[in-house]
Amino acid sequence: MTMIEPNLDPVDRADPATAALAVQNLHLAYMVRGQPREVLRGVTFQVRPGEAFGLVGESGCGKSTTAYAALRYMPANGRITEGHVLANGKDITEMSNAELRKFRATEASMVYQDPVQAMNPSLKIGDQVSECFEILGHGKSESMDRALAALKRVHIAAPESVMDRYPHQLSGGMLQRVVIAMGLAKDPKLLVLDEPTTGLDATVEAEVLDLVRELRKETDAAVLLIAHNLGVIRTMCDRVGVMYAGKMVEEATSDQLFGEPRHPYTIGLMNSIPRLGLRKTDRALSTIPGNMPSIGTDLPTCVYVSRCPIATDICRSDVPPVVQLGDGRWTRCHHSDLLDQIVEPLAEVPEHLIPDDQVVELNHVSKTFRQAGHAVPALVSVDLGFAEGETLGLVGESGSGKSTLAKTMLGVHGPDDDGGTITLDGRPMKAKATDRRGEAIQAIQMVFQNPDSALNRSWTVRRILHRTVTRLTDISGEEADRRVSEIAEAMRLSEHHLDMRPRQLSGGLKQRVAIARAFAGDPRVVVCDEPTSALDVSVQAAILNLLATLQRDEKTSYLFITHDIGVVRYLADRIAVMYVGRIMEKGLTEDVFNGPVHPYTEALLSAVPAIDGVAKNRIPLQGDIPSPADPPPGCVFHTRCKYHIPGTCDVEIPPSVTVGPRHEIVCHLPIDQMPTPVTVTLSQKN
Repeated sequence: MTMIEPNLDPVDRADPATAALAVQNLHLAYMVRGQPREVLRGVTFQVRPGEAFGLVGESGCGKSTTAYAALRYMPANGRITEGHVLANGKDITEMSNAELRKFRATEASMVYQDPVQAMNPSLKIGDQVSECFEILGHGKSESMDRALAALKRVHIAAPESVMDRYPHQLSGGMLQRVVIAMGLAKDPKLLVLDEPTTGLDATVEAEVLDLVRELRKETDAAVLLIAHNLGVIRTMCDRVGVMYAGKMVEEATSDQLFGEPRHPYTIGLMNSIPRLGLRKTDRALSTIPGNMPSIGTDLPTCVYVSRCPIATDICRSDVPPVVQLGDGRWTRCHHSDLLDQIVEPLAEVPEHLIPDDQVVELNHVSKTFRQAGHAVPALVSVDLGFAEGETLGLVGESGSGKSTLAKTMLGVHGPDDDGGTITLDGRPMKAKATDRRGEAIQAIQMVFQNPDSALNRSWTVRRILHRTVTRLTDISGEEADRRVSEIAEAMRLSEHHLDMRPRQLSGGLKQRVAIARAFAGDPRVVVCDEPTSALDVSVQAAILNLLATLQRDEKTSYLFITHDIGVVRYLADRIAVMYVGRIMEKGLTEDVFNGPVHPYTEALLSAVPAIDGVAKNRIPLQGDIPSPADPPPGCVFHTRCKYHIPGTCDVEIPPSVTVGPRHEIVCHLPIDQMPTPVTVTLSQKN
């Protein structure tokens, strides 16, 4: 190891003129009531042509601000106070407005996290994509032709039809492809991706990432990728920078960083991930204590000192040095030689026993919607149930019927009147929540994906919880106040938090409030719809630990809907796999992951980004999920199945086959021919 001067990063010594993007000692502040609040504190890194560079860190660390500053997309109150940003040797911070517009129009592109927000809802897709080419000087007719070619380039099915649709008529995955097509219209030398796969299911995420790899090879574009999904970073990026409180604390190749992190913060992030098949019955996930410093907090020495498990007095008095570790790898720490003292806590987990009796059971439940006079069967004869204290993970692609199943169970949608029943403790419940008795309403509560949309922004947390307690229970007065305090304490929400409003809380705290509201009425079952998808790994670990602890203490059952296969493997006791409104497989979690499995399950598992360097044999699915209004005959999955048996799968509805205790697969394949998930070691970055 070689110690170098504290304020000079190793990449400062490289020639920035040869880099597609060179960020040099960048300081940026937001002006708040006339006072500068520092956000970036001397960020330095480079991205070479054809290279993919990842930025990771908790929410609020400055990742997105760095990406926006790289293209000088800043809010009106943003100020670059020091440093430079060079793109192919040209200083973006010194460009005039005209030069900046030309640079953005011809050399750099950005793909945003939410494609819905990036599209104009009143314009058809063809008009929006063709506009990118018109800006480059092409005529209207030629631009339309180029727009069609751009959609074909990103492998959109039926591009001619998509050109004539509006954004709301496309799925999230298709919209993200459209946004990527627009970003690549100019064949940019620099492509900035800000959380491009958040909210996408595993198969669509894998397809989008494959697309970025393919186009990167074609154009030799440099990629700056921001993601809180560290599996995506591992499989996509050549080099990775770790940010904390506006400062880079470590940089290394992807394999180096994930194989042997060399900063206490990086180790904390890695320990927060449910890796290598870790289950809630093994141990609780590690978490990073404390919170990220607020924007503008004075941090004169080590930015991580208040949360670091090996901090000493020197960390509080001296700026940590940059330590070169060889091959361009470096870390910013006083104690990079003491990292082996950081040990994951191994808290003992009580035995998790699940009874056989079902709390909630769905028997032959179907749900058909009517659209433009046509029947659209969203659920088809679903049989599911879960016991007291059990977590049932529900997985499948977007459009498979997961949310419809949850809303039908909750009574938001009434099931078809064809003999199907939904029971609570063996007693049938009314189809609609408005017709159910108070006990049934109280018994099933929900935690939504986005707490911002689910919580009243103008109410205090105390009022939100108090209203739930008094409406769903017989408790009132001082007893209700005590119940609010008890549930807040269980969620690790302080009295100070109770007097705040949701808009004043971080994403992780808001999700805790949403969970607290669901548990305030003492439910038997909680439906969790993607509750951690928008959270970074450290906050996700805390939420998963909280859910597991509440389940053990309260014996609550969960229906856990998620796209994150790693999360569902950690938390779920059983897994159900949905496709076009049908349950294709259900079984104990370990049985599903160890096989044999349904061919569709095999494809889902193969699409998961491999954070441990062990990559799955990728099973790409051809085409899109069929429309429920016009499902294929026979097995609905046969049009995308590589094991398709002509004359059988496309004609006959497959039987439900028992392959083990509580493990059923709906498939024509004999048990000994059903696939088993296989892993192989390989590089996914090339």
